[in-house]
Amino acid sequence: MEYVIETINLTKKFNNKVAVDNVNLHVEKGDIYGFIGRNGAGKTTSMRLILGTLIPTNGEILLFGKKDLNNQRRRIGSLIEAPGIYKNCTAFENMKRFSILAGGDDQQIKELLEFVGLGNTGTKKAGQFSLGMKQRLGIAIALLGNPELLVLDEPINGLDPAGIKEIRDLILKLNQEKGVTFIISSHLLDELGKIATRYGIIHAGQLVEEISAHDLQERCKTCLNIITKETKKAQEVLLKNDWLHHYKIDGDKISLYSDIEHPEKINEALVKAGIPVEELSFSGNGFEDYFIERLGK
Repeated sequence: MEYVIETINLTKKFNNKVAVDNVNLHVEKGDIYGFIGRNGAGKTTSMRLILGTLIPTNGEILLFGKKDLNNQRRRIGSLIEAPGIYKNCTAFENMKRFSILAGGDDQQIKELLEFVGLGNTGTKKAGQFSLGMKQRLGIAIALLGNPELLVLDEPINGLDPAGIKEIRDLILKLNQEKGVTFIISSHLLDELGKIATRYGIIHAGQLVEEISAHDLQERCKTCLNIITKETKKAQEVLLKNDWLHHYKIDGDKISLYSDIEHPEKINEALVKAGIPVEELSFSGNGFEDYFIERLGK
């Protein structure tokens, strides 16, 4: 397994308060890693430790599998909280200023602005940009120097639905077309659920769980539960009607995980076949319910 970020018992204390408590993060190459937790859970502190703007109290950080962090951090771009842009400068002028530190010539600056959808802003000052445009400019600045990893802290916070979609599409485009790995913190779980390939859940400074998007979908999958004493006969009816594709039988309960859009038709077919249905009900958690449960009610 090739980890872009790996932390080993990463800990940060501020006086007597433990902000990050023995965290073991694993971000794989190509991941869009959703970093989830309540305000004050330790997300931003963890990101700052990874980026080197805070010094760990204890623990170890490996970037791209290596310990020479100063060199490896050159391969990382970041946007922590609000983008630090020059409001009286154009998008191009902002990029030009940041390129002195991060690298990138005029041609790359133009290409990046086109890539994030800011190629036509001309002489418009960044202070006049919408919040979504400012976020996209911040991401363009983070992309100077062709980083392999982007660390984004709440990149869609405060955006309207159109702005959220713009940032989401941009992240997917960077990941799929340029192979950029992401670690993204957000409290907008539904939006993160549309792009994340893996999740880390942090609570009170401790990493509660890491889980792939596939495993999360399996755990949160909605199913239709049919309770009957005659499961064999019910199976035959469901099979005959082509409703028995993805299912599980446990005693008197048949759980259907597909073809469950019309439970009334399933119930009607079973009753017509003389099968007594004791209960017909849906179960399963949504993403939000799952995370709330993991974070403690």
